Amino acid sequence: MELDLTTPALLFSAISLIMLAYTNRFLSYAQLVRTLKDKYMEDPSDITAAQIVNLRKRLYLTRTMQVLGISSLFLCVVSMFLVYIGLNLLSVYVFGVALVLLIASLGVSIQETYISTHSLEIYLGTMEDILKDSKKKK
Repeated sequence: MELDLTTPALLFSAISLIMLAYTNRFLSYAQLVRTLKDKYMEDPSDITAAQIVNLRKRLYLTRTMQVLGISSLFLCVVSMFLVYIGLNLLSVYVFGVALVLLIASLGVSIQETYISTHSLEIYLGTMEDILKDSKKKK
């Protein structure tokens, strides 16, 4: 199988956009950690504790997504270098591993999305309970 320099280069823009999205997630989680810490210090509720546990899982998954994505990009560059120096067969295998890492990164992203959704469901459930209580009082 023949691989040229443009094939691994095609993934650069896709991986760059994915990494930007992962970084944005990480930054929003960092802000949320600060907010939850302050909230928990003021009122250590079970809901805030559950959110902290959930957020720890999400941070771990985000780190895993980033490592897999960066590794994929790294192997794309290695694959391009191998094509450049004429090791075409090896470049095909390295590029294949890069694709597998990208697939794994996206799979972890799906898992993280489900956990994030669960976190929002906790908040929605709490707000629904408050709304029900306020309607009963009226």
